[in-house]
Amino acid sequence: MLRVAMMAVAALLVVPAMAWEDGPRCAVARPADNDLKAYAATFFAKAGDTGLEALATCLGDPDPAVRDGFAFTLWSEGLRGRHLTAAQMRQALTSLTSMAAGPEDADGFRRPFAVLALSEVARADRIEPYLSEAELHALAETGAAYLRGVTDYRGFIPGEGWRHGVAHGSDLALQLALNSRLARADADLLLGAIAAQVAPAASPYYHHGEPQRLARPVLFLAKRADIDDAAWAAWFKTLHPDAGPRWKDAYESDAGLAAVHNATAFATAVYVGAAETQDPGIRRLAPLAAGLLQALP
Repeated sequence: MLRVAMMAVAALLVVPAMAWEDGPRCAVARPADNDLKAYAATFFAKAGDTGLEALATCLGDPDPAVRDGFAFTLWSEGLRGRHLTAAQMRQALTSLTSMAAGPEDADGFRRPFAVLALSEVARADRIEPYLSEAELHALAETGAAYLRGVTDYRGFIPGEGWRHGVAHGSDLALQLALNSRLARADADLLLGAIAAQVAPAASPYYHHGEPQRLARPVLFLAKRADIDDAAWAAWFKTLHPDAGPRWKDAYESDAGLAAVHNATAFATAVYVGAAETQDPGIRRLAPLAAGLLQALP
């Protein structure tokens, strides 16, 4: 079985990745037994730059079984199993960052799954640091820019699977928030991006867990001693209703109802998470989240 797997990996290295603009299809060989935990060690041991680029391309495959069940899972197994060399992890960072910051494919899968894979890259650095301060800062910039810029709010669609851009961007923000080396300036970038997606004007009613995913990095950023109570109060104030028409007549428009729904779900998730912990840094968010709930129409 190992010999067959190694022959399959060798074969994939001569298969060129298809152009993203043409609707990428995965050219990476997959194990017959679908044991990706075992396959990860073999794959990354043989994969050079061409193999890594091919696997990155698979993240945009329109088949959810390939995109999510295979490509992302293989990245996760490889990184969590520490099967990538330092050079491979940097190549992954470069490839996935380029995808996350680049144009979206017609189906809208490539960028959110590149960002989800980047969350595993960020996790690997959190567990065993290998990124320089400049590289970590660049990753935070990439994550914040992606999350702030999400305009495709499709979550799960039967037959198509997940896109889930807001949630995947939040997952990258979470891994960065957990990193003790993250600078305060980068924490502020992430908080700004999260605030932009709590109740964005163009979003539908969140119903695939987006508010809870947005809340998680906020709760962990609250553990930072360099973000004081005044800064948190100011940040929550930016989430309060403004003078815009959707808030003034919130119950007279679908946009207003969606804003109330989404902001309520986010504030509730923060409140529950903060009120249930014994961590004093996180607990200080509970009254601020309650204040947001009270401020909503």
